[in-house]
Amino acid sequence: MQERRRVDRSIAHLAVPALGALIAEPLFLVVDSALVGHLGAAPLAGLAVAAAILQTAVGLMIFLAYSTTPLVARRRGAGDLRGAVQAGVDGLWLALGIGIAVGALLWAVSGPLVASFGVDAATAGQALAYLSVSCLGIPAMLLVFAASGLLRGLLDTRTPLAVAVLGFTANALLNWWFIYGLGWGIAGSAWGTVVAQWGMVLVYAAVIARHVRRAGSSLLPRRDGVLYASRSGGWLFVRTVGLRAALLATVFAATSHGTVATAGYQVVFTVFSTAAFALDALAIAAQALVGEALGRRDPEGVRLIVRRTVFWGVSCGAVFGLLLAAGSPVIGRVFTSDAGVLAILPPALLVLGISLPLGGLVFVLDGVLMGGGDARYLAWTSLVNLAVYVPALWALTVLVPSGTAALVALTAGFTIVFMLARAVTLGLRARGERWMVLGA
Repeated sequence: MQERRRVDRSIAHLAVPALGALIAEPLFLVVDSALVGHLGAAPLAGLAVAAAILQTAVGLMIFLAYSTTPLVARRRGAGDLRGAVQAGVDGLWLALGIGIAVGALLWAVSGPLVASFGVDAATAGQALAYLSVSCLGIPAMLLVFAASGLLRGLLDTRTPLAVAVLGFTANALLNWWFIYGLGWGIAGSAWGTVVAQWGMVLVYAAVIARHVRRAGSSLLPRRDGVLYASRSGGWLFVRTVGLRAALLATVFAATSHGTVATAGYQVVFTVFSTAAFALDALAIAAQALVGEALGRRDPEGVRLIVRRTVFWGVSCGAVFGLLLAAGSPVIGRVFTSDAGVLAILPPALLVLGISLPLGGLVFVLDGVLMGGGDARYLAWTSLVNLAVYVPALWALTVLVPSGTAALVALTAGFTIVFMLARAVTLGLRARGERWMVLGA
């Protein structure tokens, strides 16, 4: 009982600040949207196009955090603090290299990418103005991913929270000044975000330099360390591609049902994403704690961490689900006043609420296997899950072509069918011992 309470306290110590940091990150776009929205319809539409491109490019690189955390935690658990910090430094150099390459490539192809959305000339011009400046911030975004992963591996989620809050505040103030004070328009919004992001990098650099001095590590990268991080990150990249493909397939299916169903799915997905941010904080705690326990060669400790994080994931999912189910008749009014969309939302939100305990289980098990460094399994099963989901999604789209039932079917397809496939593949692996490789 005492050991269980200790583990629960460790989970809360990591998950609560991680939740704050996770919520702060999407608020950057909220601030941009709120300030740019007052410039007119064309700038706001341009921001929507540019943000979709940026979020796709940067979202695929989230592996930089997910691959760094277990590497650092495992070596910390093994008592090798120097090696732990060095693994994080290697991850930072990898992030910088990838960030420069992605930023340069995105800048070079920004014109064709924007044109592919088929928007009018005014909207395209605004999107290009925002995107061309934002490319300068992509290396900073990826460095922030890797730096937060390093600190999470050291069981520090409070510093990423503090940096995220500082970055959000600076972003809001700089955006307002550049957009309205200096009259730079939508480009001012991009510049404000870029400056805030590089400011966050400077804060992280100071914090990490202090860890490097204390641990006796080096600020220079090690070739073997960067290559190892690249291999692990490459598998997690494949995993992320599989998840993104499932999301895009669901959006595509929604568009086949018409405007009302598409708008309804956007509301459902927004609510799902909000709940996912909260539940993902437990996954981050699982990554760090499992990695540390494996490093110190404590399989019983690993099993206890898995049981407790699963318990809290399912329990929190159930609580969120009950709240969502209770509010399903009125939640839609927060997002829209369209009568057609409001009419089809409540049953779909009810289905989403029912599915959230399953979602909590999936997010936590995902974090557990990431903490174990089981990236190759996560990559292959992500593709297997996608192969299971796409035919099911096609069948649901064909058999339920319109109306409220169509949105319910789409919601159930993603939040139950796809999540159940993930739960099976993740659960079977977590129950075994092949992923539990002990030591540094």
